Amino acid sequence: MELVTRLILIRHGEVAERYHRVFGGSQIDMELSERGHRQAQSLADYIASAPPEVLYSSPMRRVQQTLAPLAQQSALTPILLPGLREVDFGTWTGLNWDQVQERFNRSPFDWLNLLESGGIAEAESSLSFRERVELSLQQILRESSGRTVAVVCHGGVIRMLLSIMLELPFRRTKMFEVDYASLTRVLHRPSGVEINLHNFTAWRDLVPHEH
Repeated sequence: MELVTRLILIRHGEVAERYHRVFGGSQIDMELSERGHRQAQSLADYIASAPPEVLYSSPMRRVQQTLAPLAQQSALTPILLPGLREVDFGTWTGLNWDQVQERFNRSPFDWLNLLESGGIAEAESSLSFRERVELSLQQILRESSGRTVAVVCHGGVIRMLLSIMLELPFRRTKMFEVDYASLTRVLHRPSGVEINLHNFTAWRDLVPHEH
């Protein structure tokens, strides 16, 4: 029987309101909003019925705050991987979507294409981003083969992980929605991968939008 590693890819919860629609990337260490903390708890409660055996994470604050309830409930100590931090958005860092459009005459919705083509000044190259995420994935698969593994990180990192595992160009991962505190489950086998749950948000009916 083929060995299966079950990867649970989790994006951090909603960030503080001042960072909404802002390109923070790896250079702004955002914290969660109150709603983000509630999302994280809902996520931990959902996973509690079938907890992971191993927990890997980005070292960034928004991720650490998201995984705290999960780590506590599962009694797991997170393994921090710097390679799982979000991409560096270069000159877009700290700008909101409207500012990007005004200053650079670029649509913020094209960020995947622009990162891949080198169209964002001073940003981390798509190749560099891919290399560090792939090294992290290789470490996870090497150390935790055949186990159920939670990987708590960022939207861009989850898209890059899917790009690597599904052998898709990074820009093609635009087809995947990756919501705050969402869960994507991937079955990783030597012969290939299977996504059997994508962008599931356990909190959606429990944590209402605030106006």
